[in-house]
Amino acid sequence: MREQIKTIIVMVGILLLAVLQAAGMPSLHNFRSLSVSDGLSDLVVNACYKDRQGFVWFGTNVSLERFDGVRLKHYLIKGKSENLKRVYAIAETQGNELWVGADVGLLRLDKASDQLVAIDPTQIDTPVYCLLSDGKETLYIGTRKGLFIYQAGKLEHLLPDKNVFSQWNEVRGLNQDANGRLWMTTSKGVVRVELANKKVETYPYRSPLYSVTSVGDTLYAGTMNEGIVAFDMRTAEFRNYVDVGCSVISSLSTDGKDLLYVGTDGNGVHIVSVSQGKVIKSFRHETGNGSSIRSNSVYSLLVDRDGLMWIGFYQLGVDYTLYKSGLFTTYKYPPVFDTQDMPVRTIAFHGEEKLIGSRDGLYFINQGKKIFQSFHRLRANMIISSCYFEGKYYIGTYGGGMYAFNPETLELSDFDPNTRNPFLSGHIFCIRADAEGNLWIGTSAGLFRYRGGKQEAHYTSANSKLPEGNIYEIFFDSSRKGWICTEKGLCIWDASSESIKSDVFPEGFIHKEKVRVVYEDSRHNLYFLPEKGTLFVSDLSMSRFNRYSHALLQDKALMSIIEDNEGWLWLTTNNGIYRYDKKDVVMPYNLTDGILSPIFINCFPVKDEQGVLWFGNSKGLVYLDIRQIKALQKPPYKLAISDVWVNGKPVASEVWNTGRPDEVRLDEAQTSLTIQFSALNYTDPSNMFYEYKLEGAEDDWNPLIGKSFVSFYNLPSGDYTFRVRSIGLPDTETVLALQIGSPIGAWLYTVVCLGILIVGGGTSFHLWRKRKLRSLPIAVQPVLEHVVPDADNREVLQSIMDGSLGAEMPLLADEEEETKEEKEKYKASKVSTEECRRIQKMLEDAMRKAKPYRNPDLKIADLATLTGVTSHALSYFFNQYLKKSYYDYINEYRVEEFKRLVVDEQYAKYTLEALAEVCGFSSRASFFRSFKKVAGITPNEYIKQLSR
Repeated sequence: MREQIKTIIVMVGILLLAVLQAAGMPSLHNFRSLSVSDGLSDLVVNACYKDRQGFVWFGTNVSLERFDGVRLKHYLIKGKSENLKRVYAIAETQGNELWVGADVGLLRLDKASDQLVAIDPTQIDTPVYCLLSDGKETLYIGTRKGLFIYQAGKLEHLLPDKNVFSQWNEVRGLNQDANGRLWMTTSKGVVRVELANKKVETYPYRSPLYSVTSVGDTLYAGTMNEGIVAFDMRTAEFRNYVDVGCSVISSLSTDGKDLLYVGTDGNGVHIVSVSQGKVIKSFRHETGNGSSIRSNSVYSLLVDRDGLMWIGFYQLGVDYTLYKSGLFTTYKYPPVFDTQDMPVRTIAFHGEEKLIGSRDGLYFINQGKKIFQSFHRLRANMIISSCYFEGKYYIGTYGGGMYAFNPETLELSDFDPNTRNPFLSGHIFCIRADAEGNLWIGTSAGLFRYRGGKQEAHYTSANSKLPEGNIYEIFFDSSRKGWICTEKGLCIWDASSESIKSDVFPEGFIHKEKVRVVYEDSRHNLYFLPEKGTLFVSDLSMSRFNRYSHALLQDKALMSIIEDNEGWLWLTTNNGIYRYDKKDVVMPYNLTDGILSPIFINCFPVKDEQGVLWFGNSKGLVYLDIRQIKALQKPPYKLAISDVWVNGKPVASEVWNTGRPDEVRLDEAQTSLTIQFSALNYTDPSNMFYEYKLEGAEDDWNPLIGKSFVSFYNLPSGDYTFRVRSIGLPDTETVLALQIGSPIGAWLYTVVCLGILIVGGGTSFHLWRKRKLRSLPIAVQPVLEHVVPDADNREVLQSIMDGSLGAEMPLLADEEEETKEEKEKYKASKVSTEECRRIQKMLEDAMRKAKPYRNPDLKIADLATLTGVTSHALSYFFNQYLKKSYYDYINEYRVEEFKRLVVDEQYAKYTLEALAEVCGFSSRASFFRSFKKVAGITPNEYIKQLSR
C-alpha cells in the first residue's frame, strides 16, 4: 500500500510538470552582450552575418563590424551625408568575398587594402536593402530601383516595373527556391523572377512586404503592421500566419526544415514550428531577469549554422548565446528532476540507482523502476558524503549527523541514534568501505570503524596517533593501506597491525599538509590533492614522489580526481576541469564544452559501468562519455589570425581573411608587434585557452589563458615563425612567418659618424647620440653610452645626469592634456564603474606581463589593441575614473621600471638617459619631469639615496 501511494505521488508530479511545460514555461538561456564598452561603433544593429571562415559581421547605422569572439574591428561607411550610412545587408560569394548593402549603395571588402570599396556607384546610386548569394560567384542585389545581378564583374539591371519609381521596384527581401527561381518581396507585393529568361511575374498585396524566407513551398514575409504573412508559391495565395504578439516583423530566417526564427520590433524573438503552426519558444526582455535578452526591440536576427543566436537591437547593440560543444551534459530525470543550478556535493551509484546529495537536500533515482524520491526535512540539508555498502546507502551531513537509506523500501533512518556526537549532530565528512568489510566514517569527532552494523573502534588523538581535528578522507589503496586525511596532515591505517601510524613518512613527503583527496590510478600511482598547492604524486612505497605543476593549474584549488578508461586523469578545480595524460599534456574544459559553471565542488567523482564520468559542479551534476571526446575534439573552425599590429598600426593582408600562412616583413625600426587571433568559437573570452611559440627566438610552447593576443618588443633581426593553436588540439595550429630586417646599415652609419666625432670632438657628440640612440636596438645602446671622447662631452652628460639640462623644457605634443571638448564627450557616453574595475585589472595584468610601457612610441590605441578595450573606454577610464592622463599612468610604470633596473647589475654600465630609454621614455625632458612628479625628487637625487 505504501509503495502504491508513493508511485501515485510520483506520477502526479510527473503529470503536473508536464502540464507546466506544455503551458510554455521559459527555459534558461544565457546571453552575452556587446555594447559601446566592447567597441561597437554604433548601437543600432540592422544586420548579422557569419562568414565561411567563422567571423561574425554586424551592420550598424554607421559601420560594418567584424567580431572574432573577442574583438570588434570597424569598417566605417563613407558617405556624403552623416544620416546615410546605414548598413542593411551582408553576404558572401566564393573566395570569401564579402559584400555589403548600405544607404550609399553596394560595397565590397577589399582584402589588399582592408577597406570597403564602392561597386559601380554611378549605376547603383540607390540604397541596397538586401543581398542574396548563390554560394558561388553570383550576387543578387535588391535596391530601391529594382534588382541588380552581379556576376563575373558585370552588373545586370532588372526592373519589375518599367516605371523606375514604382513600388514594385523597391526590393526589400530576396529568396531562391529549390527550382532556382528568385522571389522578391517589395513595397507592392511578391515578385517571381525566372532567372533563365528573366521573365517577371507579380503578385500584389495590400501592405509592403519586407524580410522573407521560405520553408517548403511557402514564403514567409514580414510586415510593419500585419505580422507574418504566408504566401503559397504553388497557388499564389496570401494568408495571415502565426500571431507572435507583435505586428512589426523586423527579421525572418529559417533552418530550412521546420523552424522559423522571427525577430519583432516590440516583442522580442520567437521560434515557430512550421509543422505545428505555433510558437514553441520565445525570448523576451524581462525586468530584473539578468538571463533574458536586453530589449524587445529587435532589428536583426541570425541563428547561425552552429546553432548560436545573434540578436541585433535598436540602441542596445547585440546579444548572443555562447557556443557549447555538448561534451558535458547536466543530468536530469525528466520531467520530475533536473540538477541544473543545483550545487552537487556527493554522489553514489549502484546499477541504475543514483543517490545525489546537494547543499539543499537528498535525491534518489532508480531509472529502471521509474522511482524518484527526495528528502528535504533532515536535521541538516547539506549532504556532504555518501557511500553504497552492503545493500544500503549511507549519507553524511554537515551538522546533522548520518543516515542510512534503504533503496528497496525507500526508507531513511538514523545510522546510530545511540551515539549523538557525531551521528545525530556532528559533521560526517567521508564514508568509505575497505576490502575486509569494514565501514569507515571520518567525522568532526574522530574516525569510526563499523562492522556488521556495530561499532568496532573509535579513533581519536587521545587513544591513537590520529592528529587532532576533522577527518576529511580515508582512502584504501591496493596494498590495503588506509590514507587518512586530517586537519593537521596525513596518517596511515596499517591493516596488518590494526593501528594508525604517523611516523612512516619520508622527508619531503606531503604528510604535513592538509590534504583533501587521495587517489590511486591503474598504474598504482598515488595522487594527493592538497587544500593549497600543487598536485603531489607518489608510488605506493613512498620511495619515489614529486610535485606536478602546470601553468594551466596554477592558482587553482584542486577539488577531485578520477581516471578514465583511456588512462587519462581528470582534475576538477575551483575554476575549470582538466584532462591530464600523466606526462606533459593538460587539456582544459570549460563553459564551451557544456559545463554550466567553472566552479567544481569537493565531490568525489564516479565512473559508472559504461565508463561515463560524473562530477559534482556548483551548477549541477555533470557527466561525459569520453568516447565522444574524439568526435567533438575538432573545433567548428580553424583558429584564425584576426590582425597584426606593427608599431601601433594594423598590417593589411589577405591572410586575415583566408587563413593561409603568410609572411609579415618588418624593418629594424618596427620593433613593436602584436598578433591577435581567435578560435572563433564564441565562448566567454576568459575561457579561451591557447599555446604559442616564436620559432627563432624560443622552442617551448607558452600557454595563454583567457587572452587572444601576443605582443613582442625589440626582436632582433632575423626570420621567425609564429605558431599558435588551441591547447591540446594540434590540428588547429595556425602559422605566421615574420621577417625582421637587419640593422647593418644603421651600424655602418654609426661607425662612420662615431669616427667623425672622435676626430672632431666637441659637444656635437651628445646631439648626434640623442638622435641616433633611439633608432638603434637596445643591445647597441650600452656601447655608444661609453664612448666619451673628451671632457666637454663628459660635462654635457653630467648635466643630463643631474637634471640641470632641459629640466624646464615645455610639454611634448604627445603629452598634452585632453581638451575641454574631449572631456565633454564623456558626459554623453559613460563607462560603468564595474567596467572600469575590469579595465583596471586587465591593464595591470598587461603591464605586469607584457611591459608595453617600454615601447617609447606606445599610444593609447596600442593599449586598446593589447587589452581588447576601446580607446574611448580607456580614455574615460584614465580621465574620469583614475583622474589622471594616459601619459601619467604609463610614465608611472616607466618610473617604477627605472627604479628596478637601476639596481640591476645587468644595467650597471648604462648611463641615466640610456636606462630611461630602455624603460620607455621618449626624451630626457619627459623622463626627468615624470620622475620628479612620481618620486618627488630628481633621478640623480634618487641614485644618491641608494648609495648611502
